[in-house]
Order: sequence, then C-alpha cells, then structure tokens
Amino acid sequence: MVFTTFGAVAGPNLVNVMGNFALSIGVPSLAGPFILAAAAYILAGVVLFIMLRPDPLVIARTIEVTNLEPSDKGPLATTEHTENKRGIIVGATIMVLTQIVMVAIMTMTPVHMMHHGHSLGAVGLVIGFHIGAMYLPSLVTGVLVDKLGRTAMAIASGATLLLASLIAAFAPGDSMVLLVIALSLLGLGWNFGLISGTALIVDSAKTSTRAKTQGTVDVLIALSGAAGGALSGMIVAGSSFLTLSFSGGILSLLLIPVVIWSRGSKK
Repeated sequence: MVFTTFGAVAGPNLVNVMGNFALSIGVPSLAGPFILAAAAYILAGVVLFIMLRPDPLVIARTIEVTNLEPSDKGPLATTEHTENKRGIIVGATIMVLTQIVMVAIMTMTPVHMMHHGHSLGAVGLVIGFHIGAMYLPSLVTGVLVDKLGRTAMAIASGATLLLASLIAAFAPGDSMVLLVIALSLLGLGWNFGLISGTALIVDSAKTSTRAKTQGTVDVLIALSGAAGGALSGMIVAGSSFLTLSFSGGILSLLLIPVVIWSRGSKK
C-alpha cells in the first residue's frame, strides 16, 4: 500500500526516462512505462514466491485446527469458524460504496479544476495529495481497525467521505487549499473503508473459502469503481460538480445504517 503511493509519485517522472529506454531498444516510446511495470510485477512475484513462506493460507488453517483441539476447559476450546454471510455483505457494501464515492469525485475533480482555470501542474498536485491519503495511512489504519474496531472505523469512513464531499461541493473553484483538503479527506475516507471492510470480510468468511470470497468482492469493487467513474461524467455533464459532490455525500451517509444493521445482527 505504501509503495503504491511511491509508484504514483515516481511513475509520471519516469515516463521520459523509460520512453528513451524503449526507443533505445527499438520499441515505441510509450511502451517504456509498461516495460517498467512488467519488470516491477515480475520482481514482486519473485519476492512473494521466495519470501512469503509459509503461505498465509497454511497458517490460517493451522490456527483454525489448533482452536479446535481439546482444552482443559472442555472437550473443545472453540467451535469451528462458520461463515457469517451478513458480515460479508456488510464488508462488501462498505468497500463498494466507498469505492464509488471516491472514484466518482476524484475522476471529475481534474475536469472541474481545468474548467476554473487551474494548470495541469495544480491538478497533479491535488491528485498527488489524494493518492497519498489513499495509501500512506494504511499502516496506522490497520492498527486503528484492531484497536477501535471495524464498526468504529467504518463509521469514520462514512463521516470522512461525507466531509470530503461537502468541502468539494462548497469549495470555490479557484481555491487550491480547499480542493487539496477535500481530495485528501476523500482518499483517507476510502482508506478507512477499504481496510475496515476487508477486516470484516476476513472475520466473516470461512478459512476454506476466504480467498474466493475476497476475490469476488474485489471484482465487485472494480466494477463499482468503473460505474462510478462513468456515471460521474454523466452527472457533471447533465448537472454540475456540486450535484456530484452532494450525491457522494448521500452515498457516504448510507454507510451508517449499514453498520448499524450489522451491529443489530449480533444481538
């Protein structure tokens, strides 16, 4: 997650360098960044293959078996972990809603800024802050999700995204400071939602089907992001950036009843 931020910042600055490298080996210059990406992915795969031992899935299964072993408190220390479908639905809903809100507002912010006369450099600065807020807090967010709980961080996600939407809606088009704040909060709210939602899914899914469940949710997140990006353009074209931001705020508010519903299921 941290290196995603590094790549987002370093990537654009390496376009020319990799373009020249691509030309030097006889391929189009625009292929240069893809060559770098391919090399990075291959290296990541090698690192995971060599160093990620034992496999986390093996560890999870071992822990589950250990929890089933007899203890001095009774014939079984715990019962077998069963799938909590409601928890999976809640986690997935949190992640999908935060993805839609984040992608929709982020996608149209550069268009909104250019319409108000901002330079391409200013747009890059705002998006840079946004991406940094999306990924850099991850290590701290993980600790908060464990310490404060999944529910509290999911509510924090909705509140942060709502605040970001309101600031984006009411910020003057020529205010760089407010746009930076709005997009930074947008990224932070998405981060809260991603990690708290993921934790809920991990808690709720059975070990044997956890990877499949997470993969399915990841597909839903990708599709919801694509839909949010497409619809955001239609909303701005048919109405305004203000309407889009308000719509994002309303979707953010939906996280609160979703979380309340999940808490009610535990009673």
